[in-house]
Amino acid sequence: MTARKAKLERSTRETKVTAELNIDGSGKFDVKCDIQFLKHMCETLARYADFDLKLSASGDNDHHVIEDTAITLGEALKKAIGDKPVERTASCVLPMDDALVMVSIDLVDRPYCDADCPDDLYAHFFRSFAMSAGITLHIVEIRGFDDHHIVEASFKALGKCLQKATRPRVALLSTKDAVKTS
Repeated sequence: MTARKAKLERSTRETKVTAELNIDGSGKFDVKCDIQFLKHMCETLARYADFDLKLSASGDNDHHVIEDTAITLGEALKKAIGDKPVERTASCVLPMDDALVMVSIDLVDRPYCDADCPDDLYAHFFRSFAMSAGITLHIVEIRGFDDHHIVEASFKALGKCLQKATRPRVALLSTKDAVKTS
């Protein structure tokens, strides 16, 4: 099987983000980012997805760095998956202390995101990630009062979903077959 990896760089006047992603990894990570919570969430995502991730993100402000990191990771995911059949869908209900969240994804190329997230920057991360990856992403906050726990549980559950949904299949999981555009 061909390695399912991607290496991308996103460089703008506002940010510079580089990412190397191996979706057939073991959860190893090397993340460099001045935003400690974003660093922690990217490491968490890689660990729970069993993806190997090397990431560097810097920029002029938190909003731009978080957004461009999400876009770069989404594009890397899409590139690493390629056009080979995968399990495609997954759901996970995950607890973290007071927080309980449900995440469901479909890796079909119909980008959509509805994310219950108490932090606007990380709600934007999830939307930017879903749009650039071309996936459907739903995050439902079932309960919780600590914003950190709710956001972190969301990243953990997303990672578990990505680990399941990106597993190779023999045949395409669709009644439409492959969609061809011209």
